[in-house]
Amino acid sequence: MKHILLFSAFALSACSNIPLADTQNMAPQKPNALKLYALDCGKIDMLDLSHFDVGGAYDGRTYKSVNTCFLIRHAKGDLLWDTGLPDSLYAIEDGIRMGPFHAKVKNTLDGQLGALGVTPDTLDFLSLSHSHFDHVGNASQYASATFIVNAQEKDQMFGEEARKAGDQFLAYGALEQATTITFSGTYDVFGDGTVSIIHMPGHTIGHSILKIDLANTGTVVLTGDLYHFNEAREKRTVPTGNFDKEQTRQSMDKFEALAKRFNARVIIQHSAEDFETLPKFPEFLD
Repeated sequence: MKHILLFSAFALSACSNIPLADTQNMAPQKPNALKLYALDCGKIDMLDLSHFDVGGAYDGRTYKSVNTCFLIRHAKGDLLWDTGLPDSLYAIEDGIRMGPFHAKVKNTLDGQLGALGVTPDTLDFLSLSHSHFDHVGNASQYASATFIVNAQEKDQMFGEEARKAGDQFLAYGALEQATTITFSGTYDVFGDGTVSIIHMPGHTIGHSILKIDLANTGTVVLTGDLYHFNEAREKRTVPTGNFDKEQTRQSMDKFEALAKRFNARVIIQHSAEDFETLPKFPEFLD
C-alpha cells in the first residue's frame, strides 16, 4: 500500500501496555513438515479507493482490508514474511487515521509469534514483500534474523530519500545492520524448492511475492501488494502510486502464469475474504 502519510512518533514508540509474548521456558519447535501460519497484523479501512486504480474504477468506494503477515516453519528454520502495522498501535483503541486509511491493531505480532515459541532473538529469517509502512511496522525488532531482500528494494530502503522519512525509516532501519542476503529474480530460501521469493516489480522497485509448496495443500502464493483485493485481480487495476505502472502489468502477467502452472492457491494479503478462508491462528496450512 502506498505510504501516503507516515506514522506519528507516538504510534511507533514503545508502550507499556502492549501485550508481549511470555517467552519464559519457550523454545522454537522446528517442524518436520512445512507449515504456513497466517498472522493478524492489523486492519486497514481504505476510505478512498480512488487511489487503487489509475483509470478511476473505484472512485467513491471504500473497503475494509486486513493486513496479513505469515510465518513459514521449515525443518531448517522459521521465515517471517512481512511484519505488518506496528504493535504499538495496540495501545490506541480506536487506531489512527492516516490520510485515506484508518489503521488498527488488535493482536500483536510479537504475541502471536511468541505463542509458537518464536521470539525476535530466535527467528531465523525475515523477508518483506516491499518496504511500505503496513508491511514493515515491526521489522527493526527482528534484526537478529537473516534479512532476505531484493537487491533493488534494499538500495531503495536505505537510500538518501528513505532516510528522510523519519518514523517510516525507523520502523525497519535496524535491518541495515542485519545479516543480509540479497537476490534478483528468484531466491530459494531453504535450498529445496519449497519456499521461493520471486521478484515481481511495479508496486515498488523490488516488490516480491512468496511461493510455498505444501505437502497437503499444494502450492500457495502470497501476493504482497501486487493486488490489494480480489476485484483488483479480476480487473487488473493498477494503483496510482505504484512505482512503475507497466512493470506492474508485466508482473501481473508473470504472476498469473505462475499461478496457473502450479494450480496455486492465491492469497491476497489485504483481502478480508482470503483471510477468512485461512486456518485461524494457531492452526496452519501444511
